Amino acid sequence: MEYKSPVYNVVAVPIEKIKPNTYNPNAVAPPEMKLLYESIRIDGYTMPIVCYHNRDEDCYVIVDGFHRYRIMLEHQDIYEREQGLLPVSVIDKPLDRRMASTIRHNRARGSHNVDLMSNIVKELHELGRSDAWISKHLGMDTDEILRLKQITGLVALFKDVGFGKAWRPVEDLEKEEMPT
Repeated sequence: MEYKSPVYNVVAVPIEKIKPNTYNPNAVAPPEMKLLYESIRIDGYTMPIVCYHNRDEDCYVIVDGFHRYRIMLEHQDIYEREQGLLPVSVIDKPLDRRMASTIRHNRARGSHNVDLMSNIVKELHELGRSDAWISKHLGMDTDEILRLKQITGLVALFKDVGFGKAWRPVEDLEKEEMPT
């Protein structure tokens, strides 16, 4: 029999039949949860969550996608739009293999490369996007945007940034202290 990846058999499952697993070590900080909500609100669910179907209890245990599940639980607008159904890709594996799958899914997402992110900020700036726009759509705070701009080293990225006069060179201070 030819192997067919689970993603080709996505099913719509009522959220009430979905249960979190007890072993997921992944945590998502509030800013990223807000960004995930915005992503799902704007783009919809673009990836199914991964579950194991426990036939004895007729429930689906999450292997990957807990935070996408949480978005529907915590946001009535998403729940209503999706009619309480989550797209689920079902895998049939014993618990130890499901635990390994959870970790692989979490680790495979990786982290963002700082240089690539700074280039994205640079390109968005060159396309005329403001720091406020970048902050809203990429889920970054102003300090993070500033740090990413500093990495690219482009003076043009700072043309609208006001700099305070919080310090003065030591030589200037010494000149002021000399009697005339």
